[in-house]
Amino acid sequence: MAEHGIAVPPPPRTAHAEMVSEGRTTLRTVLFACGIAAPLLYVAMLVLVPLRWEAYSSADQTVSELSAIGAPTRPLWVPLGMLYTLLLAAFGWGIWASAHGSRRLRVVGAVLAACGVFGLFWPPMHIRGAEVTLTDTLHIVWTMVSILLTLVAMGFAAAAFGKRFRLYSIATMVLLVAFGAVAGVAGPRIQADLPTPGVGVWQRLNIAVWMLWLVVLAITLLRRQGPRKLP
Repeated sequence: MAEHGIAVPPPPRTAHAEMVSEGRTTLRTVLFACGIAAPLLYVAMLVLVPLRWEAYSSADQTVSELSAIGAPTRPLWVPLGMLYTLLLAAFGWGIWASAHGSRRLRVVGAVLAACGVFGLFWPPMHIRGAEVTLTDTLHIVWTMVSILLTLVAMGFAAAAFGKRFRLYSIATMVLLVAFGAVAGVAGPRIQADLPTPGVGVWQRLNIAVWMLWLVVLAITLLRRQGPRKLP
């Protein structure tokens, strides 16, 4: 700004403004870190929770069976699962709040936050051999919607960043669909209480590529967390 031909420098930032800026940066860092904490928690759940069910096979049974009605692992899985979904929702909120005009990142954040909130109300299935009821059907519906939201988030994130992340996201989406399709074939056999050899392996591969993508996204955002660095 100039007054009577003399340039007037902008007023210096106050200590309060700097504290507010630092606070926002810290909060943003914590929320982005939730994108790493959530996958680490879920992996720990996959490893540790099955230890409480001697008859459970991680290779031949689905993850959903750990939270099934009547499963001995349900009391432990449910609260940990709720914590995971809250961490995912916090990560999504952090992305949405830090998008700085990027509509694509706002969509990614909103969808991930919705995934987290949506997961809080996930209907459980019954253990194998039990009568199939409405909650089993709703469990499948929730699974399909969650997969769709996941793919939407990946698609918009792929468009928001550079070529390397875009190619990585596309490859992840392809693997998600492929692993999910292979694991989904076992659905009728689960309801019929028949053996499902390998279904747990395919499902865990599906989960692994999703968890890894979340971690990569979080690290990418942490590296670009300056307000002018985000696209």
